[in-house]
Amino acid sequence: MNFSVSSSELQKALSIIAGAIGSSSVVYILEDFLFDLDGEKLTLSATNMEVSITTSIAIQGNESGKFAVPARILQETLKALPAQPLNFQVDEENQVLELESSFGKYKMAFDKTDDYPEIAKPDDDNKLTIPSDILQKAISNSLFAVSNDDMRVAMTGLFAQVDFDKITFVATDAHKLVKYTYSGVDGNFSSDFIIPKKALALLKGILPDDGDVTVSFNRNFAFFSWGDTRLNCRLIDAQYPDYNVVIPVDNPFKMHVNRETLLSSMRRISIFANKTTNQVALSIADKSLTISAKDLDFSNEAVEQLTCEYDGEPMSIGFNARFVVEMLSVLEADEITMLLADPGKAGLVIPTDLDDNEDMLMLIMPVMIPG
Repeated sequence: MNFSVSSSELQKALSIIAGAIGSSSVVYILEDFLFDLDGEKLTLSATNMEVSITTSIAIQGNESGKFAVPARILQETLKALPAQPLNFQVDEENQVLELESSFGKYKMAFDKTDDYPEIAKPDDDNKLTIPSDILQKAISNSLFAVSNDDMRVAMTGLFAQVDFDKITFVATDAHKLVKYTYSGVDGNFSSDFIIPKKALALLKGILPDDGDVTVSFNRNFAFFSWGDTRLNCRLIDAQYPDYNVVIPVDNPFKMHVNRETLLSSMRRISIFANKTTNQVALSIADKSLTISAKDLDFSNEAVEQLTCEYDGEPMSIGFNARFVVEMLSVLEADEITMLLADPGKAGLVIPTDLDDNEDMLMLIMPVMIPG
């Protein structure tokens, strides 16, 4: 088999699928890229059995066949070459791939595909279409709240709840929670599934800036596809907790503040907080927000005062500064509203610039301020 391809196009395609290559796989074939030639089309795949990514590019050729190329040596070779046309010659009998550039020739052994795992394919039973930027926003705003606690398996993924033209994404680690709802999907079913954290991180990194993404799933896998690219991931088989029971329905006190100003202040004040609790105190009154932190073990202390709009009774409430910074960092809104009730009840953070078909809230549990 012989074919020619642009080195930059091949390198770009391999960078899309490379995240699915295992770093220390015990199954050697999983350290390979799967090449599937079909005339003038080359389909490239990578999998670690939990996540699989496939994409296609145009080539010059008229033959068909499959072979598996060790990912590391191929990627390092392409990175060391400037952009140029490359010629590939595949010696199936001796299992040798020869790559020819304007500088010279490079030979590498390849593997037969007999042991390469079959990559799952989507069906049409449960399918919806969602704008890529909305899916990207949902992941970016939720990923930090996904739990790392393997004892709570369900919470180590992003919960997706589909209700025909509406999809809700939820992430929580029991200390913080994010709920994002988009009401403009083109769906034909009502169901839910849990996407693992690693798959979310890979998906976030390769989603296009615009266009639509088709999402489908079955009992074991979710499939995300756009253009010539598809990411499959094995779903988490667990029951997600009832997140609605922890979201307060009546937080009557409202504080309206500039997000960037609050974020900058929290970052500075957190430097002086106790490194174990990361506790900061928010003292809120009419048009005034005082943020403070103390570390009595080292006699460290910091206080800052900001302006805000506040409708409620004066109160002081404590939060973990790291959690607050994480929340404010992923949001893009200029202004946020914080809904509060009392120092022992969860606070809600609401961005103020959402579109009509979007709804989002972030929940953060308080920490008790020493008396």
